[in-house]
Amino acid sequence: MAIDGLIILEPSGRPIIQTNFRTTSPVYPLLHIDAFNDALAKSPNGQLDPVIYISGHQGPSACCHTECGDLKLLCPVSGDIDPLYVFAFLSTFVDVLSDYLGEVSTSSIREHFDVVYQLLEEMLDDGHPLTTERNALSDIVLPPSLLNKILSVTGVSGLSKASATPFSSPIPWRKAGVRYNNNEIYFDVVEDLRAIVNKSGTVLSSNAWGRIESNSRLSGTPDLVLSFLNPTVLQDCSFHSCVRLQRWIRDKSLSFVPPDGRFVLMEYRHGPSSSTTLDSTRQLTIPFALSPSITIQEHGGSFDLSVTSRISSKPIEQLVVELYLGEGATSANCLASGGASWGFDPKTLTLRWELSKITQGSTNTLRGTFTSSASPARPSRAFRITFDIPQHSFSGVKVDKLKVAGENFKVFKGVRGRSTGDIEWRW
Repeated sequence: MAIDGLIILEPSGRPIIQTNFRTTSPVYPLLHIDAFNDALAKSPNGQLDPVIYISGHQGPSACCHTECGDLKLLCPVSGDIDPLYVFAFLSTFVDVLSDYLGEVSTSSIREHFDVVYQLLEEMLDDGHPLTTERNALSDIVLPPSLLNKILSVTGVSGLSKASATPFSSPIPWRKAGVRYNNNEIYFDVVEDLRAIVNKSGTVLSSNAWGRIESNSRLSGTPDLVLSFLNPTVLQDCSFHSCVRLQRWIRDKSLSFVPPDGRFVLMEYRHGPSSSTTLDSTRQLTIPFALSPSITIQEHGGSFDLSVTSRISSKPIEQLVVELYLGEGATSANCLASGGASWGFDPKTLTLRWELSKITQGSTNTLRGTFTSSASPARPSRAFRITFDIPQHSFSGVKVDKLKVAGENFKVFKGVRGRSTGDIEWRW
């Protein structure tokens, strides 16, 4: 079975773009739009299941949806289809839109209606994903530019036009005839730590989900081999289609002909093996310590929180601590140390503590009280903590060397790391 179509909703819930639903009645997309908006309005915190069941006159169907900035993307499906298939297409479509438009928003979509419709026609053919490689798409659909817009308005033909021979390259993910004055390729090792910590500070589960993002600006058709000093720290790997799997299986090296521009070379997991998942001594180390003290009273409560950095090499940046204060929470009054900021959102009933930077050994505190109409108050039993650490890697993976074959030029290689985290810390 296939995807019935795609709908893009603006923040008000009105559709701004949708594909042609050829095999369904005209009311079919409207039924899914109304069902999604109704479910969103009834949700107390604005959170919905990624797949919504729809009951209609033509039989049951499902609405797979995701967010992109202030937009909502809906994919109605009525047949026996794996939702992961739909979400994989949505993720690819959002990535392509980001490449073409930069920031994907209501204004950028409205400004480039023609480009978005052309991309939909090329990427989704009769409900099946067709051309999704960005290098191949750029030969068919020209990225928008200010110069082409001015020339089209004045009636003058643009300097750039779509390729007369699209898909001429023997490699689907790489354009033919690419030329650069400076040949360079950059690798960003990005890792996201997900962990659960109990009230005594013991890590119950932890995994670092990583990816290697590349930006290739190389001439011709170079054949690259990227090797690591410690590839054994990478588990459950998945690769871009350009990577030769047999070479990775043989010696844990990445052999590939890169696409032109930005792409994700590989994704991986770093963490305890399946046999030691429940062993707290094998879990990843949390880069900070949280010491919460919360007292619940009849119509509110008081709290005293402190955060201390555990790493010495890099500062922790953009650390945010959130606590849901429960139904009936009305206000909060806090005092934060070190110039940090705090706030209470009356819509989400969440207390938010923001620290721009924490250096090694420093301790930051937040003390205060909150009031609630509920008796007794029932705040969440866990904090949610997010953070960034530049130039840091939880896995410690290190790139050894990059070899180039097939082209006679010297390549400049750049590698950097960046880590983020999302921790559930119980109290």
